[in-house]
Amino acid sequence: MPQTLPTPPRATSLGRVLIVDDNADLAGALRDVLLGAGTGPAAYVVRTATCGREALAMARDEGFDVAIVDVKLPDASGVDLIIPLRALSVEGEVVLITGFASMDAAIAALRSGAFALIVKSFRPEELIATVEQAITKVRLTRERAELERRYRAVVELTDVLVVALDASGGVVLFNRKAASMAGVASEEARGHDFVSRWVSREDGQRLTDALAAALAGDKAREVETSFGDRLAERGAMHRVRWHLSRVRDGFAHSEGGGLVYGIGIDTTERRALEKRAADAEALSAMGELAMGLAHEIRNPLNAANLQLHLLNRAVDRLAELSPGTRSEMHKRLHIVGDEIGRLGRLLTEFLELARPRELSRQAVELGELVEAVLALEREQAEARGVKIAVEIDSDGPRAIGDAEKLKQVVLNLVVNALEAMKDGGSLSAKVFSRENKVVLQLDDTGPGIDPSVLAQVFDPFFTTKEAGTGLGLSIVRKIIDQHGGDVRIDSARGKGASVIVSLPAARSAPEGGGAGA
Repeated sequence: MPQTLPTPPRATSLGRVLIVDDNADLAGALRDVLLGAGTGPAAYVVRTATCGREALAMARDEGFDVAIVDVKLPDASGVDLIIPLRALSVEGEVVLITGFASMDAAIAALRSGAFALIVKSFRPEELIATVEQAITKVRLTRERAELERRYRAVVELTDVLVVALDASGGVVLFNRKAASMAGVASEEARGHDFVSRWVSREDGQRLTDALAAALAGDKAREVETSFGDRLAERGAMHRVRWHLSRVRDGFAHSEGGGLVYGIGIDTTERRALEKRAADAEALSAMGELAMGLAHEIRNPLNAANLQLHLLNRAVDRLAELSPGTRSEMHKRLHIVGDEIGRLGRLLTEFLELARPRELSRQAVELGELVEAVLALEREQAEARGVKIAVEIDSDGPRAIGDAEKLKQVVLNLVVNALEAMKDGGSLSAKVFSRENKVVLQLDDTGPGIDPSVLAQVFDPFFTTKEAGTGLGLSIVRKIIDQHGGDVRIDSARGKGASVIVSLPAARSAPEGGGAGA
């Protein structure tokens, strides 16, 4: 059995050199000089070509780091070959050699992109030094390109916002995350004024001051602002915490020059969670107080209702009253009764929000539940001139939840929509399945909600109605949160509102079995 000899280590090349000269003896000598320049295992990889056409073919097939090209070739001028050679090997350098040097020829060669022009006859050390300098430049160019590629990959793929602004606040860089959140392509963002386009008026001055401070000094600045497309008709602004740092560019060495890089963290969800946690803690703390107050408040409310009833009967017995006076007194008593009823409803809603009862989880035909609520409110809708349309998936989407609680959610949303359409309109209800969710979508043609307050509509006691309690939507969100679902509102001033509720879907029941959870 023959013995297998170990494979010698592969030489590590210093660079690929292409020699283009129709003088075979000179080309061979140049090759030998370069091959002898490397020490140890390192060496140049040298190829030779005798004409321009052959050189272009080799450059296309193998590439090169440095091409040593004679100015006079049988089929082309070495100067004319510079551009096509560099087009085939973008990072490569071209060194021209000639025996007829002149100042004009040297200038023309350098203008055409040559790295150097060597005049025959030259010393080997001169050739080796020129090639080494060209190879060094090629490697530095490649290293820079690789660093830029990695930098761009980090900037584009990171999950934080990265923007760069010039001294006037114009956008120089807008990474993919920032562009996605702003709703604009990165290229389209460049040149726009960052503050006036993507920051709300309320936060604009604070960010402008922070940018000016970052430009004026080396200390990094932090500021939290809104962020989003101010020209968009729909959608609330995000909250972003910016870390601002100045980086001087190569053309701005004066104080305050250079660029400001902003690294932004989207704090919208965290702020919303913190706020909801604070609301929940406050409501929980008020729970005990609410239970005690409920008893104390309901007793006088009940007494007031009884006295009001007796007062109504007494008015009817007063014979000396004229019909007009009696009607006026009944009208005033009716107003008092309505206000007492409103206080009672407010108390009930507050207790529901502060101390909700446990859910009774079961499969609920959400479409049937929505139809039942709309049937109850249809007369009210007709009185307001509102047309109702219902669209329910044929498979009868079923959600997991408490039927009574979900009925309260739908009722609150429907009443809200009807109250918004004082001059008539239309209300569309859709129930459909989406992946593992059941979705209820209610669209109205009311006046809509200003995007600046969309983030507050679910806050307790926040209302845009003159006589609203500000608890209806808070209760909706509380119930949906208990169900492990999600509720959001899309709206714009004058464009109506769309409420989208997503709930966990019930699993299909096995044959012969009951509804699954």
